[in-house]
Amino acid sequence: MKKAELALRQELIACCQEMNTNGLNQGTSGNISARFEDRMLISPSATPYDQMEPEMIASVDLNDASGAWEGPLKPSTEWRFHHALLRERKDAEAVVHAHPTYCTTLAMARKEIPSCHYMIAAFGSTNVRCAGYATFGTEELSKLAIEAIEDRTACLLANHGMIAVGESLAKAMWRAVELETIARQYYLSLQIGGPVLLSEADIADTMNSFSGYGLQDAKGKKKS
Repeated sequence: MKKAELALRQELIACCQEMNTNGLNQGTSGNISARFEDRMLISPSATPYDQMEPEMIASVDLNDASGAWEGPLKPSTEWRFHHALLRERKDAEAVVHAHPTYCTTLAMARKEIPSCHYMIAAFGSTNVRCAGYATFGTEELSKLAIEAIEDRTACLLANHGMIAVGESLAKAMWRAVELETIARQYYLSLQIGGPVLLSEADIADTMNSFSGYGLQDAKGKKKS
């Protein structure tokens, strides 16, 4: 195994563990994937994160839609939308899927998240859509998710959870946390009459400002 692949597998496991530590997810219901060359590395199905080892991460050919994998454990049951996103979205290097409380609450009500806060711009437009419902792990759910996240970097899944993509694992995790934060704020604002929404121009201004904004590493260098 190449050193770069091993490092990515280790980072993927760390992100899975972080999801449960920061409350983004519970148990093994979430899953994370990342692109490595022409393959998708994805967390295995029903495997506790604290027991996960690098060699347990499933590897799937991004050019093979059958889902055939390499590794001792089968990939997450949600491999289909992970695979489709990494295959079709050149801006997506990693995908985070989880069932955070407030995102899932809104998804259960089948509510999108509107322009209630300027940080909605972090997801590419004036709202985060909610995809229609389909049984988990199915091709139908994958198609609905791909449609909902088109021209966006996140979406909700009806009666299910959320998806966020990023230019790196760190950026995908950052967006997932930001999405749950806005979902919580939006939910709470609904309890006092609902938010005053920002205009398309307001969000456009924010998106322009984001052009010089990004995650930074410990040395202060911008990360994609």
